[in-house]
Amino acid sequence: MVRRGDNTAMISRILDGAAVAKTLRAEAAEGAARLASRGVVPGLTVVLVGDDPASAVYVRNKETAAREAGFAGRTLRFPASLPEADLLATIDGLNRDDAVDGILVQLPLPKHIATARVLEAVDPSKDADGFHPENAGRLLQGKPAPVPCTPAGILELLKRESVPLKGARAVVVGRSDIVGKPMAVLLLRNDATVTIAHSKTRDLAGLCREADLLVAAIGRPGFVTGDFVKEGAVVVDVGMNRVTSRADLERFFPGDAKRAAAFEKNGSTLVGDCDPATAFPRASRYTPVPGGVGPLTIAHLLLNTLRLCEERRG
Repeated sequence: MVRRGDNTAMISRILDGAAVAKTLRAEAAEGAARLASRGVVPGLTVVLVGDDPASAVYVRNKETAAREAGFAGRTLRFPASLPEADLLATIDGLNRDDAVDGILVQLPLPKHIATARVLEAVDPSKDADGFHPENAGRLLQGKPAPVPCTPAGILELLKRESVPLKGARAVVVGRSDIVGKPMAVLLLRNDATVTIAHSKTRDLAGLCREADLLVAAIGRPGFVTGDFVKEGAVVVDVGMNRVTSRADLERFFPGDAKRAAAFEKNGSTLVGDCDPATAFPRASRYTPVPGGVGPLTIAHLLLNTLRLCEERRG
């Protein structure tokens, strides 16, 4: 039995995405080493358009992870004013480049660029993010394809942490093509009974309280409160929201001196889509923010690229 307020018990309840991601990255590095023995180096190219601060951080982390795993990683950086036609021409060049096994277009793109058109321009056999419609269709049909990195990483976490999925009632809050929809498909393929919910779902909190597994991917800081969580449910918080309000700090992290000190230094703090003060205490296990889902995304990007390289080069 977990006792609220018992620090040792609380630590044991955390689903440690960072630890699982470290294992996945080691597996990717082992795969890259096997290929290197045959003179093959997996090539990952990230395309970054604009100067979004969060995107810049993500890209730096991806560069570091690729380098440490023995991949040939590079980033093509362009100003936010880049014409869409020039971006499409760049992607066409990467599609034709035999040294490139995986292509990732960092989102979001500037508003003048049609995201769907750009993602569809990526060769499906080099689609490291798993966003191409062809790969999305293959995922839905249960056929081999690169899977969007965040939901794929979450599934690895749940399996490696022995979270039961077969017959479990799962609710995914969020219906994006990047997380919500593919997450629901993966859970369904693992014999969970899945409901996709969103901000316009009637009695959303009541529906979520029925879940054995609750995945919050709605993009709103602290949206999922304790009222959404069944006692003993497993909660996966996909959100990564930066808040700058002291009132939010005190609401989400009451009495957390370490978090308060970091807030004073940085002027902000990160919170997920769950309210950590009310949602997590009701959960049997949960992913923290940061250190939960984020590292898994990058780790699975490497695995996607490795598999694409193996398929392309035999």
